[in-house]
Amino acid sequence: MAIEWRKSYEIGVEKIDSQHKELFIKINNLLEACSTHKGKEEVLSTIDFLGDYVITHFSDEEKLQKDNEYPDYKDHKSAHERFVKDYEKLKEKLDEEGISLNFVMTVNKVVVDWLVKHIASADRAFGTFLKSKV
Repeated sequence: MAIEWRKSYEIGVEKIDSQHKELFIKINNLLEACSTHKGKEEVLSTIDFLGDYVITHFSDEEKLQKDNEYPDYKDHKSAHERFVKDYEKLKEKLDEEGISLNFVMTVNKVVVDWLVKHIASADRAFGTFLKSKV
């Protein structure tokens, strides 16, 4: 059950769009692994990727928003901060419980919800804002 990238998700900034596409690929790799009962093997790679992603991508996106005086910057930054907290909880759960089917399912839920709700909504709104400035 892959999550399909749509052109409508693009915000029009190649760096950000490429990062979003990379996240879709990574999550699709996890979903594919889960469908073939290999989610436990893939989940560590996904967690490592997310650790780097939340630092790099959120920083890049927030800088772009500040530079363009995006009016919803504070709300957007707060959403990023909530995801970072969710990610930190995932890391704690991994450290405490190890890799289990429950953990893999939790990672799927947290990250897929993020993709669907944040990129398709909040990031899309930012893209619309950027396009209106041109």
